[in-house]
Amino acid sequence: MFDITLARALHVGAVVHWIGGVCFVTLVLLPGVRSLTEPAERARIFAAIESAFSWQAKISVTVAGLTGFYITYRLAAWGRFLDPGFWWMHAMVAIWLVFTIVLFVLEPLYLDRWFSRQMHAQPARTMAIVQRGHLVLMTLSLITVLAAVLGSHGAFY
Repeated sequence: MFDITLARALHVGAVVHWIGGVCFVTLVLLPGVRSLTEPAERARIFAAIESAFSWQAKISVTVAGLTGFYITYRLAAWGRFLDPGFWWMHAMVAIWLVFTIVLFVLEPLYLDRWFSRQMHAQPARTMAIVQRGHLVLMTLSLITVLAAVLGSHGAFY
């Protein structure tokens, strides 16, 4: 059972790092960049700081996904996905999937270029869109974390 305990510790650590980073970007970095810089400089400063976290987020999202699937496998808990009482497991997978697609597919193939183009054309509007997007993802992520903690301790049964 030590392997499950280790996997759960790695899972929680990865989620704390990943969602904590999303909270930092949403609540500190984006408002700070918006209030402290001229529109033309916002993209450069935001991209420079966020890129330092991007590779870390990719690692955390990967570790969270691998450990989550490992725990589900080791506990033979696949049947929980058929039980409505375990809706929070669906939420965890959904949030993980959204971030995995954004970080590994959309960002390199589309979002980086879109952000660059839009920051040249409409910097204030673009930063507002980015802020709203981060706020939505952060809120859904925090609801999912709270639900997962409550659900894993039997609160929904």
